[in-house]
Amino acid sequence: MYLETISEEAAEGRVAEIYAAGRAANGFVMEATRCFTTRPDLLPLLTDFAGGIREGFSLGPRAWRLITFVAARHIPSTYCSLVYGQQLIADLGSREAVLAVQRDFRTAGLDGREVEMLAYAEKITTDAAAITEGDIGRLRAAGFSDRNICDIALCAGWRSFVSRFFDAVGAAPEPAYLDADPAFRAALTVGKPA
Repeated sequence: MYLETISEEAAEGRVAEIYAAGRAANGFVMEATRCFTTRPDLLPLLTDFAGGIREGFSLGPRAWRLITFVAARHIPSTYCSLVYGQQLIADLGSREAVLAVQRDFRTAGLDGREVEMLAYAEKITTDAAAITEGDIGRLRAAGFSDRNICDIALCAGWRSFVSRFFDAVGAAPEPAYLDADPAFRAALTVGKPA
């Protein structure tokens, strides 16, 4: 981490609560959490905002992870690619299936609805200004509600912000997210070296 942040020992109030929740969930406090404490007033606001997006997310955890993973590839964010790539192994069944999504989600064996969702997320990440009403029409035709479409945009947009912030302040993936398979780990290193 490039910036000074609040250590676990020095955390108090809401920052200490957020750290404790992270430790309970992961066994450690992620740098993705700690990096916001250079401005400790922001960590609770961002935690509540991100929690609100995730708690109300209408498409389920697999969709969240797929959107985040595809966005991470294009940002490019090694941190988020490694974290969500690890999580997707269980969703997709193998490292090979995760790598197929990373190479080209259009030919990775996902269903047509997921492909449409990821095409929209990819476009948000690479060139949101190019999105047209036609893109929204394709999503509706694939069965997505306007709430679903909003959630895809929120997930991809949120990832675009936080992943860039993580890189800008030097947050790095924790050892728990560094896969034991060096080839898999290397393939998911899409930005800064881990």
